[in-house]
Amino acid sequence: MKKVVIIGAGAAGMMAASVAADRGLDVTLVEKNNRVGRKILITGKGRCNITSDCEIEELIENVPTNGKFLYSAFYTFTNDDVISMFENLGVKTKTERGKRVFPESDKAHDVANALEKQIKNKKVDIILNAKVDKIVCRDNKIEKVILNNKKEIKCESVIIATGGLSYPLTGSTGDGYKFAKSVGHTVTDIKPSLIGMEVQEKFIEELEKLSLRNIAISVYNSKNKKVYDDFGELEFTKYGLDGPVIKSASCRMKDTSKENYKIAIDLKPALDEEKLDRRIQKDFQKYTNKKFEKALDDLLPKKLIPIIIKLSEIDKELVVHQISREQRKKLVHVLKNFTFTLKRYRPIEEAIITSGGIKVSEINSSTMESKLVEGLFFAGEVIDVDAYTGGFNLQIAFSTGYLAGYYC
Repeated sequence: MKKVVIIGAGAAGMMAASVAADRGLDVTLVEKNNRVGRKILITGKGRCNITSDCEIEELIENVPTNGKFLYSAFYTFTNDDVISMFENLGVKTKTERGKRVFPESDKAHDVANALEKQIKNKKVDIILNAKVDKIVCRDNKIEKVILNNKKEIKCESVIIATGGLSYPLTGSTGDGYKFAKSVGHTVTDIKPSLIGMEVQEKFIEELEKLSLRNIAISVYNSKNKKVYDDFGELEFTKYGLDGPVIKSASCRMKDTSKENYKIAIDLKPALDEEKLDRRIQKDFQKYTNKKFEKALDDLLPKKLIPIIIKLSEIDKELVVHQISREQRKKLVHVLKNFTFTLKRYRPIEEAIITSGGIKVSEINSSTMESKLVEGLFFAGEVIDVDAYTGGFNLQIAFSTGYLAGYYC
């Protein structure tokens, strides 16, 4: 019986194990943690956004790094297949705003437990609290895997599904990159993705814990060229900016040591400058004899008002009816262009995913097999593909895991 060793029991590894076991292979799944699916438990803030209910082409569009590499994977094991798999495993799903698919229970535990039950039912040999030390090849063919306790597992195939460098407490500590390099593979530059950002503006601390909905952002590079825009939710932290639109923006941004980015927040995207000016005039009429600082209560969250007043350069003590047209126009501009200068990304340990990984030109996109070593396969985040938030990264894990398990 053909023997396959899968390194890493996350979403990609468990998917690969299930498919390989269905083919009648002798499957051993090696996991360094004391349980499988550790990272699944924290995805989607503990709710686990398993996929997106969109067209396949839209899946690919939401993978800014090497999306076309995933054509075969996404078309072979689709998002509909993911939903059907979980329904068959007893995990009912629901689709929320933005086509995001979650378990009905809102519990990531249910997803991890279902995948674990599936591989156990298929008699996959699961070795927990074990770390792979080395992958051994002979004549560019897989020969065996050696664990750090010196145990040797002879095998014809190995699937590396170790994740990236994000959330190291879940076991993603870059082991897969080391294994790939040891057998001749190239690993592209690694950086955090889907990550919060630190900004230079000191007043950011005054906005900590403030969340905004229905805002728009535009990201500009050092040449003042717009490189990304988005609409949705944002959170202010003591160090800078976070939330869904910021995490997605990080996918489109390069090394901050080589590029100076600015992020402009449109606090009122539903109103163009003319309509916003009319809205402000209406509020100013209402508060005509009040001080300026009292005239923005209907327009903005309280925490934001002192900052906007400062940036507008209008004296907060000025009575509203004394504010000039030019001052009002400046206020409109600030509200439509609340701008921050990016200092750096938060540490990679906080990233939801890692950008960079095994170079895709060295992997057969139809099978996930290495083009350099016979019997070596890759699945999930260890590959140089990463996507926006919305279930796309877990779909990558399931689809690439399926291919690796089917062809290993």
